[in-house]
Amino acid sequence: MKPSIPKGTRDFSPEEVNKRNYIFDTVREVFVRYGYQPIETPAMENLSTLTGKYGEEGDKLLFKVLNNGDFLAKADEKALDNRDSNQLIPSISKRGLRYDLTVPFARYVVMRQHEVTFPFKRYQIQPVWRADRPQRGRYQEFYQCDVDVVGSDALVYEAELAQIYDEVFARLGLEVAIKINNRKVLAGIAEAAGISDSFMDMTIAIDKLDKIGMEGVEKEMAGRGIPPAAIDTIKTILQAKSLEKLKPLLANSATGLKGVEELEVVFDYLGIGETANEITFDITLARGLSYYTGCIFEVQAKGVQMGSIGGGGRYDDLTGVFGMPGISGVGVSFGAERIFDVMEELKLFPEDSAIRLKAVFLAFDDASHRYAFRCLRKLRAAGINAEIYPEPTKMGKQFKYVDKRNAPYAIVIGSNEMATGELAFKNMKTGEQEGLKLEEIIERLKG
Repeated sequence: MKPSIPKGTRDFSPEEVNKRNYIFDTVREVFVRYGYQPIETPAMENLSTLTGKYGEEGDKLLFKVLNNGDFLAKADEKALDNRDSNQLIPSISKRGLRYDLTVPFARYVVMRQHEVTFPFKRYQIQPVWRADRPQRGRYQEFYQCDVDVVGSDALVYEAELAQIYDEVFARLGLEVAIKINNRKVLAGIAEAAGISDSFMDMTIAIDKLDKIGMEGVEKEMAGRGIPPAAIDTIKTILQAKSLEKLKPLLANSATGLKGVEELEVVFDYLGIGETANEITFDITLARGLSYYTGCIFEVQAKGVQMGSIGGGGRYDDLTGVFGMPGISGVGVSFGAERIFDVMEELKLFPEDSAIRLKAVFLAFDDASHRYAFRCLRKLRAAGINAEIYPEPTKMGKQFKYVDKRNAPYAIVIGSNEMATGELAFKNMKTGEQEGLKLEEIIERLKG
């Protein structure tokens, strides 16, 4: 049988892994600089932990894990006979692959509430899984780089997270637009339109605006039972491009005005013209996840067609569903896979000399091969990335290997080199070769 991998997943070559690590290392360095601490959580969570936290759309995308052993032994026979998968799942699957890192983080905080210091600032870089339809920039297995703080409702953290987005993308050389809105503003729109009971239906539709356009959003809202008059009101309010223009439109909604006030505080913290990237208010930003309650974020890359490459927001009571009410938190996530794809397309990855193989030792016979192996140890001890061809075979075959490994230098050793201590140091690009002592080669490669 021809080998394959599951749809929506990918293998990564050494070159690709090095590039991905460049992203992870950059993100991690900024997280640590801002005082965030690392944690890790299991790939699998109990389905009871995951279900109901992501809204109706998100629940459909959860990967379920079958119970161990004979998973049908305790299956709901009635559901099985009726081919009712929704009723069947609880009896055959107790676990699922994590959909994101935020809900597992909330579960972690509740379970370890007596161990952590609040406000608790954590970062997490791990894979997540979603049963989404694979397409460019959208995978079923992908890494998220999350940074959250729980235990404080201070809006300074919203401003800090916007700064983190700004600094990370500036370091990566990727120009982005960082968009901010507030779920209270969206609740105010629903209130102004007289459809507070259809708030989630409205936000799910608005969240698709960049994919299906305003006409598509109108059809989506109508299909969800939102009246035409309410849709017209929503369209009018969505045209407000500034907080000042929004205020009179939400004059009759205390919740909406509270959202505007929170956004004004965040932008006041950030100041004007003090960031490398554009940070703007965007009233059409909705973020479909149901647990957001305050400011919400989304990041889009400029100069390339791609969905959001980051997003997040404030959640006032995510820990409440796990028995610990009243713990407010806010966090954002970096979409590592999409960031990778965008940086590849825009050719933004540097040629990282720190991770490149610098030299390969080649030998003519067994004695010189052992001598070369001892020399290799000294190069590595000096912090130089180097290796040795595994056997003293034909020299042409050995040089061909150096070429394929893209190593800039070959160090050739035979009986003459062993006798004189001057090793043949060959520049693979120019073809120039000279005799150098091992210490001189080390200095040359370090320089």
